[in-house]
Order: sequence, then C-alpha cells, then structure tokens
Amino acid sequence: MKKHYLKLVRQALKSLRHPQLRRRPWWRAVTRRIGDRSLWVPCRDTVAAGLTVGLFFSMMLMPFQMIPAAIIAMRMRANVPFAIAACWVTNPLTMPAVLYGQFKLGDWMREVLAVPMPGFLARVQFDVTGVGQLNAASYLLGMFTSGVILACCAYPLAHLFSAIMPHYLPVKRLRGKSRD
Repeated sequence: MKKHYLKLVRQALKSLRHPQLRRRPWWRAVTRRIGDRSLWVPCRDTVAAGLTVGLFFSMMLMPFQMIPAAIIAMRMRANVPFAIAACWVTNPLTMPAVLYGQFKLGDWMREVLAVPMPGFLARVQFDVTGVGQLNAASYLLGMFTSGVILACCAYPLAHLFSAIMPHYLPVKRLRGKSRD
C-alpha cells in the first residue's frame, strides 16, 4: 500500500515539474509551495492534519472542494494528498444521503437545542419531493456542524491508526525542508 502511494506521489510531483510547465513564471509561483516534498510524504501528524482539513471540506456544499482543502493543507503544513482524497467522501453517490443527514442534523439542533439562526435564512424554504420542506438555516447549521464533527474525529483516529500500525504511518516527518 505504501509503495503504491509513494509511486502516485512521485508521478504527481513529476507532472507538476514538467519542463514545458516549469518555464512559465506563473506556474512556478503556483507550484512552488505545493512542490514541497514534506507536504506529500506521509507521517502521523501531517496525515492527521490533512484528513482533518479534507473531511471538513468534504461536508461543505461547494464546487471544487479539493482546491480550498489543498490550499489550507499547504498553509497548515499538512499532507496534501490525504486532504484532497478526504474530500472524495462526498461524491455524486453519497451526496444525497449526506445532504439529507445535514438537513436533519440542523433541524434537530434548531428544535431541540434551540440554536438561534438569522431570520432571513429561516425564511428560505426548499420543497423536496418525498422529504418535505427544508430551510437554509437548518442546512447551513447541519453542514458546518457535520464538518466540525468529522474534523474533530479524524485527528485522533489518524493518531490511533499510527499507534496501532506504525509501519504504515510513521511518526517522523521528512527532514531537509525548513518550516517557512
């Protein structure tokens, strides 16, 4: 498994450093930070942070979730491939169930926990056949809450996985690059 991951990483870094692309100044500016090898080699802390960022953004209903996940992972010095891959939790097959669960979570939080939301959001209604009427306030509350819950669960689970199987997820970070 680790060999396949490292082969994938090498191929991705090689394609980012293609000679025809390397000559363009705007491409060098974009790929300078993402080409840092320490952001691509898995270790316990970087993978845990990458999964945290990626799972948070996987719950956000937005196009191209992987782009902000990769940017924030680079800023946090987290593992970029794990942040991008964690965004694939929500895909066209799983998204309807996730959206429904987010609506229900937000509805429950607004009714049972009496979480206040702005009035203009509560007035935005969606009529979904077979489900009923849903409003934007419940959805936004459920979306952010589910993102935070998944992010909070990912970090300790990655550390637990590293403790149980240290040969798959080592503790040490790649040396040689400074922490900008």
